[in-house]
Amino acid sequence: MLHEKILLLKRGISDYSEFVEKMIEKSLCGFLNRNENALHDIIDKDEAVANKYEIEFDEICVNYIAQYQPVTKNLRMIISAVKINNDLERIADHCVNIAQNALFVIGRPFITDMSDISAMGELTVKMFKNSIKAFIDEDLTAAKSVLESDNDADALKIRITDELSALAQKDSKTVERSLKLINIAANLERIADLSTNICEDVIYWFEGEVIKHKFHNN
Repeated sequence: MLHEKILLLKRGISDYSEFVEKMIEKSLCGFLNRNENALHDIIDKDEAVANKYEIEFDEICVNYIAQYQPVTKNLRMIISAVKINNDLERIADHCVNIAQNALFVIGRPFITDMSDISAMGELTVKMFKNSIKAFIDEDLTAAKSVLESDNDADALKIRITDELSALAQKDSKTVERSLKLINIAANLERIADLSTNICEDVIYWFEGEVIKHKFHNN
């Protein structure tokens, strides 16, 4: 019976993550394609759905622990599912932040070609997809690969921040837009970080080892 419930948990995480993945992609496409309606959808509609997912999934996990009193690996799996559920809600929040900053930017001329932010967005989406795949497929190798990609996301965020800071110092008219773009990059970095958290939880589930910060050099 517990095995069946765990399969249901995995299916629930999969469904929730698919919705959050669409939020990430929608926030990026809405920004880069200047799609105001898509950005408003994230803020006005998608956030509420993501919050509902989190609340419902949290209750399910608590009920499973109370009802079945799992131990060892099964207990670690449910604990990991609770933490991943929380990470998914936080990622959804970062999508809302991206959309809010993007709404300001798209109403004005772009001050860069956005290639670095686009590249960072692609990397972030890839890390997120692979972190969920690692959980669903129970793939430790994939989980550790995502952890190793985190430094690439950090490096892109630093480069974007440095370039936009220099631009703002050179031209005061770009300050507000530069800050908004830096905020977008910072939120992408946080999504990448949360994707690594998911992979850390996968490793904890299988190996019982807490490796938080082990793969981070910064």
